[in-house]
Amino acid sequence: MDGALAGKPSKRVTITDVARHAGVSTAAVSKVMRNAYGVSEAMREKVQAAIAELGYRPHAAARGMRGRTYTVGVLLDNVRNAFFADILDGIRDELRHTDYTVLIGAAGFDPEEQARTIRSLVDRQMDGLILIAPGTPRAEVLATAASTPTVVIGHHDASDAYDSVVDADDLGAGLVVDHLVSLGHRDIALVSAPGARANKWKRTPEAVLSEGYLHAMERHGLDRFTRVHHTAYSDDGGFKAGMTLLTADRPPTAVMTGADVAALGVYRAAHELGLRIPRDLSLVGYNNTALAALAPVQLTSVDQAGHTMGSAAARMLVERVESRRDRPMQTTMTPRLVVRSTTGAPQER
Repeated sequence: MDGALAGKPSKRVTITDVARHAGVSTAAVSKVMRNAYGVSEAMREKVQAAIAELGYRPHAAARGMRGRTYTVGVLLDNVRNAFFADILDGIRDELRHTDYTVLIGAAGFDPEEQARTIRSLVDRQMDGLILIAPGTPRAEVLATAASTPTVVIGHHDASDAYDSVVDADDLGAGLVVDHLVSLGHRDIALVSAPGARANKWKRTPEAVLSEGYLHAMERHGLDRFTRVHHTAYSDDGGFKAGMTLLTADRPPTAVMTGADVAALGVYRAAHELGLRIPRDLSLVGYNNTALAALAPVQLTSVDQAGHTMGSAAARMLVERVESRRDRPMQTTMTPRLVVRSTTGAPQER
């Protein structure tokens, strides 16, 4: 074969080629690609088969000029939090058979850095945003959502500007307290993220979790034993919280945390102090990530269906982006307690 011909790039397949191959109009191909209403299943299968056979890939820049980039931006604060991986899996699986691509903005815990990342995602013309428990000021999220379709995961503050997906965190806290009390515990501590009141989010996951914990303790007549220790949801944050709580004059017999990753930090602190779990300390996490089920750990944890949360968020966002719905929605997950080997009856002191 001639060298010049061998190096010549193949002609890019166009929407016209797909229409000709499928024996339909270009308008019909466009409707199938946009997932528009009124397209028959037979038409959809015929066009999708032609796309697959020809290896057609829509040109992102051209689609962007027509008003859509087919990209979804996801904001998260901590790539080490395994629960976020569950959410991302749900988002990815929901969008797997669509034209949308997910781009992740890992912003860290700093509110200003999160705000900067959100602005960057908007500047890159994302079709929509999924914000996982954002720490950036609520006013900025509202301003962003006014121009870019947005779904907020975690925060219970509802708004007409964005959709939201939440867990019934107060119910989850109650499940943990009820379980520990049934085992004989009274001195139960909560390790929770501090939140940021200055950012004007009133119903953050940690706030709702703390409320649920306090109400459940009160319901059991254990008001005098309540204590909430604030720390970052990280292994290091959990470790520091564990060292503080477990070396106190009156250490708790049980600790519940708002995230599995923090529970593992408490686990590490207990190990360093020579405490045995669950004999000397019962420990409960939150999120029921893959880490909780690891054989050496077997952490009791609250499952809030991270994969389902991500899937619901992606589905709601696409509905907004594609103008299938203009009313705000809030979807609530029902938590369930998964009991493993880190909880047991307290030992006599």
